[in-house]
Amino acid sequence: MQQPIGVFDSGYGGLTVLKEIVQQLPQYDYLYLGDNARSPYGTRSFDTVYHYTLQCVQWFFSQGCELVILACNTASAKALRTIQQNDLAAIGADKRVLGVIRPTTETIGNYSRSGAVGILGTNGTVQSMSYPIEIAKFFPGLRVYQQACPLWVPLIENNEYNTEGADYFVAKYLGELMMQSPDIDTLLLACTHYPLLLPRMTRFIPPGVEVISQGTIVARSLTDYLRRHPAMAERCSKNGQLAFYTTDSVTDFDNHAAVFFGKPVQSVHLAL
Repeated sequence: MQQPIGVFDSGYGGLTVLKEIVQQLPQYDYLYLGDNARSPYGTRSFDTVYHYTLQCVQWFFSQGCELVILACNTASAKALRTIQQNDLAAIGADKRVLGVIRPTTETIGNYSRSGAVGILGTNGTVQSMSYPIEIAKFFPGLRVYQQACPLWVPLIENNEYNTEGADYFVAKYLGELMMQSPDIDTLLLACTHYPLLLPRMTRFIPPGVEVISQGTIVARSLTDYLRRHPAMAERCSKNGQLAFYTTDSVTDFDNHAAVFFGKPVQSVHLAL
């Protein structure tokens, strides 16, 4: 039986994480699901995001996945803890669900020299306070500043991310974040969509400020997790195969996904 590693996102952004994971761990099988029909998650309530995410996790389990990565900051912020603490015992005690926030917060402090970092995320991620809370556990002295960027995901998903029209909103949110503290020297893109905006962002980021994307961090963390949990690594199938599913139009998904994943994608429609 195939036992791929499941990678979940509310839309396309998780493909930037999957891309890095596949580069570091090409031998494994992967199953990607984008819940595009119900995205964006960033503006939805905690309860709604939890129920949507749990439904998708249960689908992954039904497909033989032993390990599921929530490659979505909003799902990681609003649903992961409840699923881990309340649901796994009943629906898959031997299975694991991991997120993108913990691996990021474990390392973010190592990038900063000034002790001040900026978080760029969706409304949902920022309002959850997940990053300040988790960062404080690993780097209690780190000063954390947050900025919600509600129009960045729509710009990206409407293929406007690399236009002059996007510059206004890129500059607006970056400016609002940097105004919170002149000491910020590290910016975390706390949404997996945001790496596509990097070419525009570099025009407005002050010299000496480093920008961190999550894909590489999460891929490195997963590599370490599988090394530390050889029994789980053994259970995950290794044929180097990829499969993509979307809850919305496969044509739209494939067109957008090719940009996020960096190569052509052929998806299958999933009705949830």
